[in-house]
Parts: sequence; C-alpha cells; structure tokens
Amino acid sequence: MARAIRVVIVDDSALMREMLKDILGREPGIEVVGVARDPFEAREIIKATNPDVITLDVEMPKMDGLSFLEKIMTLRPTPVIMISSLTREGSDAAIRALELGAVDCLAKPGGSDGKGFEQTGRELVSKIMVAATARLSMRRANPTTSPLPTPRRAGSGSRLIAIGASTGGVERIRDVLAAMPADCPPIVITQHMGPSYVPSFAARLDRISAPSVQVASHGARLAQGVVFIAPGDRHLAIVRDSQGFVCHIQDSPLVSGHRPSVDVLLASVAKAAGPNAVGVILSGMGRDGAIGMKAMRDAGAHTIGEQESSCVVYGMPRAAKESGGVTVELPLSQIPAEMMRAFDAIGDRPRTT
Repeated sequence: MARAIRVVIVDDSALMREMLKDILGREPGIEVVGVARDPFEAREIIKATNPDVITLDVEMPKMDGLSFLEKIMTLRPTPVIMISSLTREGSDAAIRALELGAVDCLAKPGGSDGKGFEQTGRELVSKIMVAATARLSMRRANPTTSPLPTPRRAGSGSRLIAIGASTGGVERIRDVLAAMPADCPPIVITQHMGPSYVPSFAARLDRISAPSVQVASHGARLAQGVVFIAPGDRHLAIVRDSQGFVCHIQDSPLVSGHRPSVDVLLASVAKAAGPNAVGVILSGMGRDGAIGMKAMRDAGAHTIGEQESSCVVYGMPRAAKESGGVTVELPLSQIPAEMMRAFDAIGDRPRTT
C-alpha cells in the first residue's frame, strides 16, 4: 500500500486550519502531519515532519506567506499550494506565488468566486495529489539573465517559435523570456491557465522582460519582438496568409483534456510553418503537446523538450519524447540559447504547401 501524502497546513485562522484539516483528514491518501499559525511555527513543524506538500496562506503575522514561500524554495524546496483570499485566480499575488515556485494556488472558500467548502475541498485534494509528484530544485535567491543576441536572420515573415507548458510553466516561461532580446523572434505560448490568470500573467511578463508580451487575440499578426500567450479557456492556433502568421482563437471543445491545448497550438504551427519553426515543451503534467510536437518534428521543425532533471513535473516532456516528437532534450538553463540557435539555423527557407 502506498504511503499517504504528508501535508502541513499553515494559516493564521484557527477556523481555516480546522476546516482544512477536516477536509484532508477524510481523504484516505492524505495525512495531515502538522498545522501552524505562522511561518515561524511552521518552520519548526516542517523540520520535524518533513512533509510532502505544504498549504500556505498569504496574510499572516510575523512574516507574509509569499516571503515564507521564497525562503522555502531557496532553503528547503517543498511543493506548496497557496490558499488565500489574495490568491484568487488572476490576482498579482497568485502570479507572484507561481513565479516563486508554488505548484498551484487556490482561493479560500466563500470568497468573491462563490466557491463553497465542498468544491474547494475537492479542488484542494486534486491539487495536493499533483503537487506530491512535483520535483523541485534549490531556487536561486536572485536569478539574473542577460538577454541573448538576436539571431542574424530574425524577421517575422516565415519563421516562429512555439512553446507549451503546464505545471511549473509560469516560472519557466518567465526565465525563458528573460533571456530573450527586445527584438526576439515571434513567439507564441500556450500555458495551461484559467482565463482570469492570463491577463495578469501577460502583464507581469511584459513588465519584467524585454519583448512585448500580450494575450493573443483573433487576427493578431505575429511580429518580431512580440510574444503572444493563449487566452484562458480558448485555443490558440496559428494560420498563415500572404503576409505572414496570424493568431486564430478557437472556442472549440477541449483537446487532450485542455483548453487552451498545447497540441492545438503546435499542430497548427506544424501545418502553417513546417520546417520553419522551433517547438518547445516545458514542465507539465499529462500528455498535452505530445501529438503536436510529433507533428512539428515530422514537418521538419526543430523540437526541444525540457529534461527531467529540471522539470517540476516531467509528464508532458516525457510524453513528447516517447512519442518521437523531441529532437533534443535539455535542462531549462540551456533551452533559451538552443531556441535562438535553432531559429537562426532555419534561415529563410520557402514554405512548401
């Protein structure tokens, strides 16, 4: 019989601690091994119990949850799920928590989203099951990345880079874009993310990275120095016309269990750009992107998978590799340079149809 997932609950509200403990205590595969009212109490409990997953509030006495999260990820990486009224979907606190390394975020029940304890409990159990599979590495205290030089033949007419990610992707996409110059190649991204997260995610990336980062809209034209991110709950596909590549937003059903789907984006890039594209699959759970990566590679594109050693969850990259869709597998730190090298090597080959 598999060992139960060991969880520590950190929340300054005694009522919330008891409610979360009761919810998780009814789940046979989960064991609550400690509760704490603030980060200082939590620190000692975490040392004593060595939990598999931590649930963490944001607003607490003595030290706020985001500061404590940063310390955890720097000193003792452990999967963390943020549970707070401040980490409702789309909030700056939620995006910041995901950037710092939180596996997921969940709003407290009874908030503005109208979710009750029963629904929150189901979501929390599901998120804990995923978080327990996460592989975390020691976080750099102050990561700095110098933008790479622009490829000699940048331009937006016939070439592009497409990226897919899920669990752990927020931090990885931030690091990849931090390495991109202001006049980077056209980049399109599908990150599994709810619709209320995406505007805040794009806005934050736009503030902290050199390229312009925007939520993709129907008919938006790809351009050098512009990064488009799929809107939540809608697919992003790329089509080509006489002037270049255009974003095509689709309200069609879920694909590979997701909307937006990485498979939709990558398969459309395979069709629109063929060998004149670079595909990248980053950390994520499940198989979304495996079919699209294989389609891109079969069309002659250079495809890059994130290596297991640097993934939070090695699900999507593993599936893409096993399907034959990955040309080269690299740790995250080497992916931006490989993206730019591969893009530069494409040249301006004419697209055959």
